[in-house]
Amino acid sequence: MDLFFNYLSYAGLSFLLLIIGFVLFELSTKTKELKLIAQGNLAAALVIGGKLLGLSFVIGSAIANSVNLTDMVIWGAVGIVSQIALYILLELITIRFSIKDAIENNNTAVGTLLLLISLSVGWVIAQCLTY
Repeated sequence: MDLFFNYLSYAGLSFLLLIIGFVLFELSTKTKELKLIAQGNLAAALVIGGKLLGLSFVIGSAIANSVNLTDMVIWGAVGIVSQIALYILLELITIRFSIKDAIENNNTAVGTLLLLISLSVGWVIAQCLTY
């Protein structure tokens, strides 16, 4: 029974972290992908998918490498904040085009690039969350 409770505790907190990370991403970035997805924007869907997968890598690593629930929550939060900060930095240093405008115009090339960047950043951050 303890194993099942442990599983439920980790799963519940992990999904809560994923939702919090997603909401923080949506609030802190210029592009409002959910609104664009409702309008059929594929580029926005690619970007959101990349963000969620990147966050999942980070949270998964926090689960796998934590010694208890508190440790998992702390390192999961550190990873989420790190990923959001790097994404905001990417928005700031992109000189040749506006990420916001490209996604709003359904530029799937930019959407795919951002998906892959989110996965890459999430993977690297996840690997940094080890002891």
